[in-house]
Parts: sequence; structure tokens; C-alpha cells
Amino acid sequence: MGWNREDWKKLVRTVAPGLATALGGPLWGAAVQSISQATLGRPDGSEEEVAAAVIAGGAEGLTKLKEAEQAFTIRMTELGIDLEKVHQADRSSARERESKTGDSWTPRVLAATIVGGFLAMVAAVLLGKVTGITDPVAAGMIGTLIGYVSAKADQVVSYYFGSSAGSAAKTEIMAKRRAGD
Repeated sequence: MGWNREDWKKLVRTVAPGLATALGGPLWGAAVQSISQATLGRPDGSEEEVAAAVIAGGAEGLTKLKEAEQAFTIRMTELGIDLEKVHQADRSSARERESKTGDSWTPRVLAATIVGGFLAMVAAVLLGKVTGITDPVAAGMIGTLIGYVSAKADQVVSYYFGSSAGSAAKTEIMAKRRAGD
């Protein structure tokens, strides 16, 4: 196959960062189960089956990943697991690592490069510099690239400024509405 074991996790990280955070921690099993349900239609898919489904899913698969993330968030809320505390611990350990190493330049240069690259891509698209893309595959790849860089820029902003309270409130409202269905 043309993909490696970590490619599917990178894709999840880009499309559904909440699930990706869970994949790297104690909620790994629940996250894989949610992705399995969304992509395979059953919660008991193996990691290999889930990986293959995520990689081969295309645009429909990306939508299913977002739905899996929403279902996962609702499920964790129902179980009383505070995902924001899990995410906060993840950010805290990254900040702690930065302060322990004393390397303040590398994260700043990377952050500036990522945010600058995102802004340049958005400007190029809005100013009409990206033209002549009639091939659907090329257009899809460019859209995916923009989405990927956008997600990375969002991670940079979250790292330096934290996630918004509005985002947490939105997730809680969604969970309550879903529980009421």
C-alpha cells in the first residue's frame, strides 16, 4: 500500500483534532471505536481496518471523521469526561517541555512560518493568484493542503493563546442537544 501506519493519524489530526488528541492519550480506545463506527459502520474495527478506511475514505471519509469527532465529544460528555482538561494537560506538557529545554526560538520560528504560510495561502486564493485548476484531483489536493495548513495555524494559535471559551460552550451545547434527541 502507498501509505504508512501513521498517515491515518495525521489525517485525523488535521480533520478531527479532538479525536487525534484522544488517540495520543488514555482515551485511545474510545477514539478508535468512534472512528471505527463512523468509517466502518461498526465499533469493533481493528486499528488496521480503521486506518485503511480513513485513508481510502475521500471527501465522504473526511465528513465521517468530523461526525465521529462530534459523536466522541458527546459520548465523553455523557460519561462525565472533561475533554478540555485532557486537551489542557496536553498543551501544558508542550509548554513545560519548551520551558525546560530553554529553546524559545524554534517554536517561535515554526509558529511564524506556519501562520505566515497560512496567511499567504489565503491571500493568494482571495487575490485570484491560484487559477487554472480544472482538474478535480488537483483542486482537491489544494483544498486539502489549505485545510491542513489552516488546522496547523489553529494549533499555533491554541498553543500560544489557548482555545476559546466559545468553542467549549459550543461543544457543550451540541452535546446537550444530542443527548435530548
